[in-house]
Amino acid sequence: MVEMNRKLTINYRSQKKSTAQIMIQTSITPFARKLKTPLTKSQIKVLQINLGKRCNLACTHCHVEASPKRTEELSPVICSQLIQVIERFPEIQIVDLTGGAPEMNYGFKPIVEAARQHGKQVIVRSNLTIYFEPGFEDLPEYCTRHQTRIVASLPCYMATNVDKMRGQGVFDASIAAIQTLNRLGYGKEPELILDLVYNPQLPVSDRFSLTPDQHKLEKDYKIFLQEHFGITFNNLFTITNLPVGRTLLHLQRKKLYASYLEFLESNFNPNTVEHLMCRDELSVDYLGNIYDCDFNQMMNLPAKTRAGETLTVAKILAAGTLGVIDEIQTAPYCYGCTAGSGSSCGGALTESRE
Repeated sequence: MVEMNRKLTINYRSQKKSTAQIMIQTSITPFARKLKTPLTKSQIKVLQINLGKRCNLACTHCHVEASPKRTEELSPVICSQLIQVIERFPEIQIVDLTGGAPEMNYGFKPIVEAARQHGKQVIVRSNLTIYFEPGFEDLPEYCTRHQTRIVASLPCYMATNVDKMRGQGVFDASIAAIQTLNRLGYGKEPELILDLVYNPQLPVSDRFSLTPDQHKLEKDYKIFLQEHFGITFNNLFTITNLPVGRTLLHLQRKKLYASYLEFLESNFNPNTVEHLMCRDELSVDYLGNIYDCDFNQMMNLPAKTRAGETLTVAKILAAGTLGVIDEIQTAPYCYGCTAGSGSSCGGALTESRE
């Protein structure tokens, strides 16, 4: 284990307005019109829960705008309701925990344990550096004991690029954390899955590019990390930077927002649509409100019933069914999930178009 610099260099500035409050006019084709037919829900299989905005990092690309300064997190009441949803609906196969650093926020362990007791796969979206924060040193062993699937951010296999996006010293701490997980069997034992996530650097000019081919980049990651650090892992997920949260703020500062959206639309791939994560997912915020996906959550675009009503976890419990949403709410940033090979919380949606 390494001693992590407790005062990480963070590229973050407080914003008076959240990105969800920013109204932006664009000239691109409305996403719903591009599809020509409504984007509809299939059976819900994934319950993704954002436990709160508390985090020990403040990454430059974070669409949640999480940081050590944020205090919003799940309440005991909403935690109890979410556990009831996990218990009552057997069609939920995956409970996907995110944040902030999900491990820092209230309800993390109770939800993990309830989900595992009911046979659900639990995904923990970890920044890895949390393992070195006081009070969280037991997390690797805890996750091993409960066989949680760990999806960990490592936006590059080069230290300079990672530290630029996530803070000074984050790369070294991430490597040490992965080595700890490997020693516990992650990336080696079939029930202990460790996936890494690639995010491209934020653009600084209008020379945009799509994420690299996922399979090829995964090979590069595995070769480099094994040769230099003795690290093994299961899968690499390539995720497009959607113009949401700090990425949106960055694009606005660089006057690149409109041109970036135009680039994403120009690379629209209709073959990605049937695989979009919003099709079989419910996204829940720390207040218990329900959205079609995590990006809609961050932009305050709530899911709606057939009658046009917004949803909460309490309403789902009262209805006794998860099948209350027909049409998925869409926005211009949906082009980020459908450009090129597509993008989701599980990486690319189709084979590379190269």
